[in-house]
Amino acid sequence: MASNSFLDIINDELGNSDYSGDEHGGAAGQSGKGLPDASSRNFMFATGIECSYPTINNGATRRDQLLECGHYEHWKKDFKLVKEMGLKVLRYGLPYYKIHLGPNEYDWTFADAVMAEMERLEIIPILDLLHFGLPDWLGNFQNPELPIHFARYAKAVAKRYPWVRYYTPVNEIYVTAKMSAKDGVWNEQMKSDRAFVTAMKNLVAASILATHNIAECRPDVIIIQSETAEFMHEAKSEQSAEIRLMNKQRLISLDLLYAHPPDADIYIYLMDNGMTQEEYLWFMKGEPPGYQVMGNDYYGRNEKILKPDNSVCTAEDVMGWYQITRDYYERYKKPVMHTETNTFDADQNSSWLWKQWINILRMRAEGVPVLGFTWYSLIDQIDWDTGLAEKNNTVNACGLYNLERKPQPVAAAYRMLLEEYGQITIFPHGELFEVTDKEARLKVEV
Repeated sequence: MASNSFLDIINDELGNSDYSGDEHGGAAGQSGKGLPDASSRNFMFATGIECSYPTINNGATRRDQLLECGHYEHWKKDFKLVKEMGLKVLRYGLPYYKIHLGPNEYDWTFADAVMAEMERLEIIPILDLLHFGLPDWLGNFQNPELPIHFARYAKAVAKRYPWVRYYTPVNEIYVTAKMSAKDGVWNEQMKSDRAFVTAMKNLVAASILATHNIAECRPDVIIIQSETAEFMHEAKSEQSAEIRLMNKQRLISLDLLYAHPPDADIYIYLMDNGMTQEEYLWFMKGEPPGYQVMGNDYYGRNEKILKPDNSVCTAEDVMGWYQITRDYYERYKKPVMHTETNTFDADQNSSWLWKQWINILRMRAEGVPVLGFTWYSLIDQIDWDTGLAEKNNTVNACGLYNLERKPQPVAAAYRMLLEEYGQITIFPHGELFEVTDKEARLKVEV
């Protein structure tokens, strides 16, 4: 008697699995396992080499993390470790203060060597052009000449290394302005709202002009704007206007960068503290050229709680990277990348890595285009427990490798993650929408 089930017939004819065609994208095809490759359609797994170089002590002391963490001595070994980890992408900052010697005057000695080695090793850099500090001759972020000089430097870099496509023109604009001009820790070490707004507008203008100049040399440029994802929770029955304003100030850099009109109270704040209407309208003309990616940096210490007695404690993961970045995404509607994370405890870093990855998976499950993830950094850092404010030579065990270039436990955890997820696409069926080498075009929202 013939079977009454189509499935019996299929199993008799074809077997119960491995149908022809699955290897070409069927449901039983590839799972996404395997180490990353350089495909532009795939999720970007990265690490970074810490390259901060602000000044402290009223300019007397330069905190160059490339020097303090041994990169100038071990850069070839560091790039080798990137390859051994199985990574293709590296957030990398050239030491701007050492290269830009004066107006249109540059020393490319170190930059040429490291860039040639990255190109030889086929490491894809996300090139960071300004990371918390300036050359001595430019002074500090109160200098209104910064945007013009920095933009010329950006063009010089783009011309010299035409194979580079990914850039972060100015790293963490908000943090740079706040630490330098409002908290009084770095560079100009000022503590006023007017100084903060001045630094903010000079830095954003520098980023915008630099992007225009890079796009002239590389019309398909991809800008990954790394910015902090942070929040102050106020544990008081009466919420203060001061904390509400503070939590909006963190948005100023991206509002100006992406030509997103700020909230009314922030607009008033900007006008009250030195921004002119002409400057504001210049920022609101439209966002810079190229493909714009919103990178959000999240450390557990980014979230804090202000208690009733006005003391402050850390509040890691009250909202977490997912919730804070989701709010940013709803505001700006830009593709997202998790551009920095770590803890200072080598024993906790592995679990922190997996927690951040679950945040990313949750975001992806909701349809938000998350392009990549970065463990920051490759090597342990120095004195970031005090925000570089004090030169104590304290080692912060946040790297995949320690300062002796030996692996930390998180290196094995990251390798496991890469082997499990290294072939996933940016979003489901991302193969249909590969990034091409065509010039960036104005996107019309429908």
